[in-house]
Amino acid sequence: MSKVLITAGASGIGRAMAEAFEAVGHEVWVTDVDQAGLAALPKTWHTREANAVDEARMAQIIAEMGQIDVVCANAGIAGPTAQIEDIELDEWRACVSVNLEGAFLATKHAAPLMKAAGQGAIILTSSTAGIYGYPNRAPYAAAKWAIIGLMKTLAMELGPHGIRANAICPGAVEGARMEGVLEREALAKGMTRDQVYDGYAVGTSMRRFVEASDIANMAVFLGSDAARLVSGQVIAVDGHTENPDPKV
Repeated sequence: MSKVLITAGASGIGRAMAEAFEAVGHEVWVTDVDQAGLAALPKTWHTREANAVDEARMAQIIAEMGQIDVVCANAGIAGPTAQIEDIELDEWRACVSVNLEGAFLATKHAAPLMKAAGQGAIILTSSTAGIYGYPNRAPYAAAKWAIIGLMKTLAMELGPHGIRANAICPGAVEGARMEGVLEREALAKGMTRDQVYDGYAVGTSMRRFVEASDIANMAVFLGSDAARLVSGQVIAVDGHTENPDPKV
């Protein structure tokens, strides 16, 4: 049975990915810092409490797996919503660390197992912020752009070993994390939450937010044999973002 590791898999996009991979027959391994969220997951999944930037812990979990066919480096935090001059260095470092170093560590320790097997799929969660940039979200956008650079390098470096690497760029995804972004952005811009929400939706040609399942479906495709020659790609699942500065 193929094994998939999903970081930050206890809720949101990560949980949707886990459900989708299990539905097509993968053995699911999930890491997260959320103990309560992990406890609520299906008992058929292998759940491990871990911070994505704790190298020793992540190395231990991947070694325990023994085999890894797909890794979804999905851990991330929204970071501050503020003008660049109002962002503290510790806020910057925390955001970049989780979003970028978490992906680095998952792939660093998965790569040897994949090389030994002569195959594997690495899926990094970036963002449309990694394509366009976003006002008031400097550390998040910087980290998500860096994710794409990491992915492109992995695709080149690991391709000769039969390993593919791709990045998914979600747009505005319905859920608790996006609600926090909406509230902070509304405060920063002097708008209501609903005005900011509508601005994000109007900023896409399909005029809607994305569901976590839309991201999960793309991940399953990229992890499958149907995508055997898809590598080094930046794939937006966002309803086609037209306006990277949401406003009404």
